[in-house]
This record gives sequence, structure tokens and C-alpha cells, in this order.
Amino acid sequence: MPSNPANRESSRAEPATLAARAATRHIVVIGGGIGGLIAARECVKVGMHVTVLEASDAVGGAIRQAEIDGVVVDAGAESYATRGGRVRALLNELGLTDRIVAPAAGSAWLAGIPGVGAAPLPVGGILGIPSNPFQEDVRRIIGWSGVWRAYLDRVRPPLTIGHSQSLGKLVSSRMGVKVRDRLVAPVTTGVYSASPEDVDVDIAAPGLNAALTRVGSLSGAVQALRDESAARAAQAAAAQAPGAAVEGIAGGMMVLIEALVADIEMLGGVVRTGVRVSEIAQSAASWTVRAEGRALADSDADAESATEALEFSADGVVLGTSEAGARHLLENIAPALAETAAADAPEIEIVTLLLRASALQGAPRGTGVLTVPGSHTAKALTHSTAKWEWLRAAAGDRHLVRVSFGAQGEPAATAGLDDDATAQLALREASALLGVPLAPGDLIGAHRSRFVQSQPASIIGSGERREAARAAIQAVPGLAAVGAWLAGTGLAQVIPDAREEADRLRRSLIWD
Repeated sequence: MPSNPANRESSRAEPATLAARAATRHIVVIGGGIGGLIAARECVKVGMHVTVLEASDAVGGAIRQAEIDGVVVDAGAESYATRGGRVRALLNELGLTDRIVAPAAGSAWLAGIPGVGAAPLPVGGILGIPSNPFQEDVRRIIGWSGVWRAYLDRVRPPLTIGHSQSLGKLVSSRMGVKVRDRLVAPVTTGVYSASPEDVDVDIAAPGLNAALTRVGSLSGAVQALRDESAARAAQAAAAQAPGAAVEGIAGGMMVLIEALVADIEMLGGVVRTGVRVSEIAQSAASWTVRAEGRALADSDADAESATEALEFSADGVVLGTSEAGARHLLENIAPALAETAAADAPEIEIVTLLLRASALQGAPRGTGVLTVPGSHTAKALTHSTAKWEWLRAAAGDRHLVRVSFGAQGEPAATAGLDDDATAQLALREASALLGVPLAPGDLIGAHRSRFVQSQPASIIGSGERREAARAAIQAVPGLAAVGAWLAGTGLAQVIPDAREEADRLRRSLIWD
């Protein structure tokens, strides 16, 4: 059928028409974390006017930095997962490819093992589940009684339908409580701040249930998945693709935040800090955003002292706040959101210590230590100068360690302590976890950073909660929300999710 000339003319005019329409749209992004900045960049790069409002004095959210005795360190997220390649692709777009670094090779350790103390984490498992319970490094941790109990997994009747939702229940039923408590729980607590009972197998270990059905045993399923992973890694190596599970950025993760802000501003966007939004209101097809913060002034001196009520008019709003902040602002905007369940969000603290201890030379316990839950006050430790070469060079002959406190259902032990007491507790925990004497005189400086950790996507039921919350938000025209509470934790999930949500909003405002 011949095409309609009017349609051909419309198609030719469409790009210019859309560009002109985009230039008339104003988007206000509330929250300057990684999700908010990604959404802002996606909108501003198609010609929309964008204003980012961040309540604190610095953007970045869970990505933040600190300076300890002249050494700049990551005080929040220190790396990103390479899966999917989305974060690396963003770094390429921003011209940061040459800043990407891989962590140093080296094993992590496990501390708090009953009757043993500490030992290297076994190799060859998935989420701590061993493929061979007779392996020496596994036997050392779970003992012979644990080994023989785990071996029953191989001789028990195979599962005809290998599907279990709870990782903890699956592991304990197939391989016993010692494997669950001494091998799996330290990993889930350290990675997800959650008990293995609450971790969804299909999300945390995709393909494990299917392999269990196919192979008939849990340890066999782990081996099958590792064989498949090794084959993929070989293909990636042949294609010269990055092979590390995580990567970092030389100079720290704030390099990414600074590059995003620079790109947004270069494209005409505005990023403002010290502006706390108190209310958003919708009328017809427009939004009003009311806030209080520093007024734009003619001089820096005036800007530092002037605070005023601010009001912004917008065609669309993106919420990049925490879940609590989003629910507060949307109380009267998206009533369906109030009917959805809020996720438990543990408060955790990371205490970074700069040490002069020569006993840490040679990384006595590799790049980090996980703990058997209940055995130590701290849940994990990272020997940062052993893990990252760029940081080792910056610290010179000194050492940096990060001590983590708090987990799901377990408030951080540092919550009620002042800074000095927090640093001393972290020093004692570091000494215990690293197995070396660390005296108060070894401490050069410390920094504490507190977070409300969004619920990981791997927690049972979190997918349904996120879908319900997102549906309630997307039902409101001109509104979008991004961040870890909707996407799941980690840049590899937050970044693509923020891009998709921003694309949905901008399409609705430009095309409709």
C-alpha cells in the first residue's frame, strides 16, 4: 500500500519537533545520589532543562569520600560489579576507561570459626556452598562431622524438582547447618547484610535451582555452574573482556560522581546542594517543588550565609531519595504507595582506619575478612591498601582498613558511640580480625560513615515489594523514582534501572 505523503512529512519533521518539545520541558530531580544523577543526565542529554536538588552538602549518596591525614579514600561504595557491563559502559561514555582498575589477587579470610579461629575462605564454591566438602580448606572450617553431613547431599535421593526459595533452608536441608552457618552465612551477611534464610536462591545464585534439578545434588549443581562460568570466562578472556567480578576507579568512586556532574552541567543542567525539598504538589500537567536551602547569590560569602524558601516549577519530577524520603514526599501524591509494604533497611557503619602498623605488611589475611555471624562485633573488614594498588601508592608505608558494622535485624554496635569510641572499637575489631596486635598508637586517623542500606534484590519478597511500589509511582503522570530501594543495591543494578526509568519519563513528556 502506498504510504501517505502526510505521514512521510510528519516522519521527516518528527526529530526537530521532538527536540523543540524537549527544550520546553523542565525536570526536577530530588536527590543527588547515583540514581538521581544518572536520571538527570539521561534527561538533559536530549535537551530537557534539568535541576538536581540535593539536601546535603555533597552529591553522591552512598558514593562518598573522606580525607584522612592527606589520603583521599572511598568512605562508601569502593567498587562495582562487572556483571552486565553497564557500569563499565558508562565509564567509557564519560572518558574514564583509563581509570578502571581491578582489585589485587588475594584470598579473603573467615574469622570466628568455632574451635579454629580464622582460616582462608575456601575456593571453588558459590555463595560459600562448596562443590567438594572433602576439600581441605572446607574441612578445616566445618570439621569432619560437617564434611560427612555435607556428603549426604550426594547420596540422598535426587530432587525431582530442584526449587527452593530460601538459600538457608536449601543449604541446611541438603548439606547441613555447619555449611550454612560457617560458610554461607558469613558471605550473605558480608555481601547482603542478611541471613541466608532470607536470601532468594534464584536471585542470588541464578541457575542453581535448575542445575540442582538436572544434577540431583547441591554440591554437584555448584560444580556444574562453576564449570559453565569457567567456560564463559574463557570466552571473555579470548575476547579480551574484563574478567574480575568487581572493578574500581583509580582515585576513588567519587571520580565517577564528579564526571557525571561535569557532564550534566556541560549539557546545561543545574546541580544544587544544600537544598532540602519539603513538599511536591501536582496540578494539571505541572509540578511545584517547594524547598528550603541556600539561595543563589552574587558572591560565595553571600551564598554561604543566605537561606531562603525556594519554589521550582516542573513538567516532571524524579525522586532519587531514600525509600523513607520518597514515601514522605509522595504521601498525598501517590496514595497507592502507602498501601505497599516498606522494606526493612538496616543502618550500617563503615569505619576507615589509617594505620602505621608494620605488622600489616604483606597482608597477613589477604584483602579482607568475613566473620561467622555472632562471633565478632564487626561483620567484615577490608584491607584496602592490600586490595587496591592506587590506594597503596597514595598511603605510602601506611595501611588503610575498612571495618563494617551492622546487618539486617542487627543495629550497628557503633550507633551510640562518639567518634573516638567508634575508632577504638574499630581498631580492636581490626586487630582481632587480622590476627595482629594493633595498639592505640598505631592509629593515625579515622573516619566513620553511616548509611541506611536499601534492601538487596536477593532478599525473599523484595521483588514483589519493589514492583508494587514502582507501579504505584508510575501510575502518577510525570513522576518517576530511582535508586537502590527500587532497583536493588549496587551500581550494576541502580544505573540501568535509572536509565530505564528516566527514558520512560522523558518519552511520556516528549511523545505524549
